[in-house]
Amino acid sequence: MGATFIGVRHHSPACARLVAETISELRPAYVLVEGPVDMNGRLDELLLDHELPVAVFTSYRDSERQHASWAPFCAYSPEWIALTTGREVGAQLRFIDLPAWHPAFARRRNRYADAEQRYVDVMESLCRTFAADNVDTLWDHLFEVPPADGLAERLAVYFDLVRGESTVGPEDTEREAYMAQWVRAAVADAGDRPVVVVTGGFHRPALIQLSATTNSAPSPVGLAWPQTPGLPATAAGGSYLVPYSFRRLDAFDGYQSGMPSPDYYQRLWDTGPESAADQLVAAVVGRLRERRQAVSTADLIAARVSAEGLARVRGHRHLARVDVLDGLAAALVNEALDVPLPWSTRGTLRTGTHPAIVEMVAALSGDRVGRLHPSTPLPPLVHNAEADLEGHGLDRPGDVRLTLTDPTDLDRSRILHRLRILRIPGFTRHTGPTTGIDPILDEEWSVRADDNRLPTLIEGGGYGRTLDEAAAAVLADRIAAARGDMDQLAAALFDAALCGSGQVSDRVLHDVTGAVAAAPEMGPVGRVLAVVLALWRHDHLLGTARTGTLGAVVKAGVERVLWLAEGVYGGAAPAEPARIDALAAVRDALVHARSALGLDREAALAVAARIASNADVPPDLRGAAFGFAWSLGAQVEPVRAVRGAFAPASVGDWLAGMCALAREEVLAADGVLDLLDELLSGMGEQEFLIALPALRQAFAYFPPRERETIARHVLARRGVAGSGRTLLRLPVAPDVVAAGRALDERVNALLTREGLMGT
Repeated sequence: MGATFIGVRHHSPACARLVAETISELRPAYVLVEGPVDMNGRLDELLLDHELPVAVFTSYRDSERQHASWAPFCAYSPEWIALTTGREVGAQLRFIDLPAWHPAFARRRNRYADAEQRYVDVMESLCRTFAADNVDTLWDHLFEVPPADGLAERLAVYFDLVRGESTVGPEDTEREAYMAQWVRAAVADAGDRPVVVVTGGFHRPALIQLSATTNSAPSPVGLAWPQTPGLPATAAGGSYLVPYSFRRLDAFDGYQSGMPSPDYYQRLWDTGPESAADQLVAAVVGRLRERRQAVSTADLIAARVSAEGLARVRGHRHLARVDVLDGLAAALVNEALDVPLPWSTRGTLRTGTHPAIVEMVAALSGDRVGRLHPSTPLPPLVHNAEADLEGHGLDRPGDVRLTLTDPTDLDRSRILHRLRILRIPGFTRHTGPTTGIDPILDEEWSVRADDNRLPTLIEGGGYGRTLDEAAAAVLADRIAAARGDMDQLAAALFDAALCGSGQVSDRVLHDVTGAVAAAPEMGPVGRVLAVVLALWRHDHLLGTARTGTLGAVVKAGVERVLWLAEGVYGGAAPAEPARIDALAAVRDALVHARSALGLDREAALAVAARIASNADVPPDLRGAAFGFAWSLGAQVEPVRAVRGAFAPASVGDWLAGMCALAREEVLAADGVLDLLDELLSGMGEQEFLIALPALRQAFAYFPPRERETIARHVLARRGVAGSGRTLLRLPVAPDVVAAGRALDERVNALLTREGLMGT
């Protein structure tokens, strides 16, 4: 009999009904469905008694590409109905499309994304013809609301128009050629019995043409079935079932397949358009009232009247989704809208959408979450994570406090951090070390139950079989994706330490050192260097101390900062703490890792000397270079250097650089504080006000106890006894003092103008 082709829009109740009726009537030998062929051996698993929606999740990883995608099914998905109805009539079931990891899907995260979106001109023309705002409204107008009579013919005409004569891309060409092989083989094997083929409507015209020889002439008996592509030997990946949700299925939440408002279409599938419209109103009103939004009986009557009027004007036999929504919006929203109604466009909700409209969209989305049958096979990561959580007492909701110096708590911390890296919901860290530099040895976490934990763990299984392996793979991807972003590199390396995944750094050492060696700015390289140096120096706690991997990054960072520093030129400008900190990180590396890593101290001092003496270098960097040499024990003359740098417009910036790197030397050196007191005291008021912001920044590098030491020294020079604390704390707020000084100046100006200053 040949093949009967049914082109569908994914997640369309109307298409699902057509599929069910056709299969029940024809009782075919084969039902062929657009879907991943690598799941053909697991159709029994897919058709277990799950609570829909569920999805087939596929992951793929090799040295060049990492990919993840989903093929979701809900109760009204035509593909799901094809499988379940086909099984009921005793048909052989086959998925016939390439696996989701295949390069043909490289740019798709959703197998069932609507192909017609690639042919915008055709869709816009159809929308204009039928006065529809968008493809969703058009689809409801043509297929969901009208009677089912003639549906197959209308769908065929529609998809022929969508496909047209356009030349498709190589990906679709490859997929369609592969699916046509399955059609020909099934028809040959079925003999006189029919075959039903259910695919996206976009592919239907091409499959009919490619399979034309099958339908026009007898096919050879025993035509070979197409081979199922296997994963490359160097790749890792696989497919698993995951629970899905209506929220993830909704186009308003970013889902690619285009059918919005899944809860509405579920009601349409269950009860028909008239009842679905009534339930839609009830759902919207109930949600608004739960959020204390006033919705009166008069509002509901007005909304109903408006919706029915719109339906008649639009030629709808029953209220369509947009009729009800437009009626509700007209009755409940009285002010002007800043953005268009979301159902009049496509895509996610826009910023500025009216709150009542947001709640309407949420009501239509629904909160249904799928559940897998208990006997569904799960990836090894799920079992490994459950065992780790149970074995370490982390499988129950509650607050968790950890002391990282305790080996047991450290193991628990690493498990929690691996879950955090994999973005497994329900595990939140509130306090703990954040940079590798801060001396924080405790963490606080909260563990909470979350319905999305299982699907996220299943999806995380694409990265590895254990939590450690999966987290390491995610971190490796983060480092590769950073592409020279030093902040991202620093965060990823520190996360690797928190996870206890030292092998991550080993695996990506070349990438990290290469990124550091090519970074264009001092500040970001300095941040990476500071974090990595701290981990290399003394992080026995996290297991990274003295590792060769981090040592190589330290060495690359030192060389890059010095090279960049010598290329910075410019006149007087505000101090930049990031580049000052970068030189401080180099100084720390020379102090703590020079011998172990073979760092060249003399070459670094030569660079610092050239920078410090170059008048074309910004003052903060000149001061930092001087402090760099001074703190490393080079022969310098600090009193002479301070006097030479003392210019009101730039002295604060120069001092900021020097104090950041040579704070202890400033306190201990003879004559430096005395000279600073002398020079600052000799400044005029306007000069002092010009220098004050930068001076505050310079002395902010001293911690409170050292600032008290400086204040005590200043008092002693004036013969005043005291601890110095009185100079650090005003009896009133600084803004009050500033306001008082401004008032004094205005009073003095007024007295002078009136000639009263002499009296």
